[in-house]
Amino acid sequence: MVQSAERSSATLVVGKESVGKSQVISSLTGRFAGESNYRGTTVTVQRYNCAGRVFVDTPGILRRSDTETTRSTLAALDTDDTVMLVVQATHLDDDLADMLPLLQGRRGIVVVSFWDKVNVSEAAGVALERLSSEAGVAFFPLDARKLSASQIDSIQRLLVEPGVFGKASLAGRAGWRIEPRSGALEHPVLGPVLAVTLLVAPALATIFGANALANLLNPWVAALTDPLIATVKNTWPSWARLVLTAEHGSFGYGLLNMGPFLLVWAFPTVLLFSVILGAYKASGLIERMNVALHPLVRPLGLSGRDVVRVMMGFGCNVPAVISTRACSGCSRGSAIAAIAFGAACSYQLPATLAVLAATASQTGRSPAVLALVFLAYLLATTILYLWLTAPATAKSSLNVLMTPPRPFMQWPRPGALWREAWGTIRQFMFQAMPIFVAICIIASLLAHAGAFGVSSHLLAPVMSLFNLPAEAALPVVMASIRKDGIFLFVSENGLAFPMSAAQVLTGVYMAGVLLPCLVTSITIARETSWRATGWLLLKQALFALAFSLILAWGGRWFL
Repeated sequence: MVQSAERSSATLVVGKESVGKSQVISSLTGRFAGESNYRGTTVTVQRYNCAGRVFVDTPGILRRSDTETTRSTLAALDTDDTVMLVVQATHLDDDLADMLPLLQGRRGIVVVSFWDKVNVSEAAGVALERLSSEAGVAFFPLDARKLSASQIDSIQRLLVEPGVFGKASLAGRAGWRIEPRSGALEHPVLGPVLAVTLLVAPALATIFGANALANLLNPWVAALTDPLIATVKNTWPSWARLVLTAEHGSFGYGLLNMGPFLLVWAFPTVLLFSVILGAYKASGLIERMNVALHPLVRPLGLSGRDVVRVMMGFGCNVPAVISTRACSGCSRGSAIAAIAFGAACSYQLPATLAVLAATASQTGRSPAVLALVFLAYLLATTILYLWLTAPATAKSSLNVLMTPPRPFMQWPRPGALWREAWGTIRQFMFQAMPIFVAICIIASLLAHAGAFGVSSHLLAPVMSLFNLPAEAALPVVMASIRKDGIFLFVSENGLAFPMSAAQVLTGVYMAGVLLPCLVTSITIARETSWRATGWLLLKQALFALAFSLILAWGGRWFL
């Protein structure tokens, strides 16, 4: 009986992508969402609890798509929960034709969003009444951003006694279709250039801005944590010191050493990336960028919708990999490969930039030039890696972009912006952070057991193939577990300092791309399979070694 009551109080909110489901529920409940997996599925949903009713916001459905989120959402429809179908007033006939076949026999209502875009008249109201009568369920039109108290009460009452979706298709039609005007992003030449600029410029600003902020915060945090680290090292038992304050020379990699670093260096990057991407999505800009980018990235096995997910990896690889559930089945592998290889996360990138800055001060080079050379080489090799490894089906010209209709542009509201950003932040805090803690402990135990020393000793002779000193083996090994291991290039008075700029670039590049960090590898395995992940890691390592050889011996000519 408890389970039955629980089901009856749940409302499953479904609809196509970009129809405004999240905004409708947020305005209806006045609550923020909690995240969980839906019953019996791997699909991540947002839950809003309000007045004894749970609104379950499912991922948007691309009706003709093979995305993991679409498949999981369709599976989630096999329940007896009440359904609230959200459709766009601007494309009402299309949305009903796609969604009604999935809901026949279910209890629910239809919410018609973007009603403010329609020329509201008596004829429009009559058309809705006619569709409602034929479908067997109530149709409720609204502007999701401006719900009145009376509208909220009306929707709540309709959900108490929902109708039954009686037909898979309707004979009647609204008879209108409203498209926003095309803009610069729809221009065949200017559009892709503008889309790339909108994608890259904020990313670069975020990277360097977050690092500047971290530089300001780091001394304050160090002043707070250094006394605690000293106390643990001097007074706590050895097993606690092993986990909390483990060190290699001057480089500390215990929880107390690296935990504050994660918050000071990594979190600002994640936060800024999530806000920028949230603004793009809440404004409707992201869908227009996806279409403009698609022709450029299709030869790499990606769709335009995948590029933003790869860029998310510069904040944190974990939510980026999880977000690939919304990628097409033929391009998801390429998107994950791009994240694992080329998305230098907020742990790897600050460490890399710090090493390059230290090298620049010792060699008289410009730190900005070294950073730009590194990022340019990372981008070029990632593109080549994808072009050579993506399956032919993903690169096919028949691989069209499955995307919603061109959305109307609007200024993102603070609530919508925070709602979009909070999902990424939550995944970073509650999925990436626990794995980070586990890896800190594992790394400390491996270092204490001598595993890193043995590995670096075995790899030391190999370093000469890459024009690197034997000492470079340890940072490469450590970075394969945790990307902050790149800092070892400047530990113990600076292993990087006796090296040339080309050698340092080779070292940090190889350490960064040889393997994804253990957090990312585990996440990929959970999302795909351990076998597929093993093949991905082997393929990435081989290409990383080849690209590192080119940089090692060719870099001397321009650095």
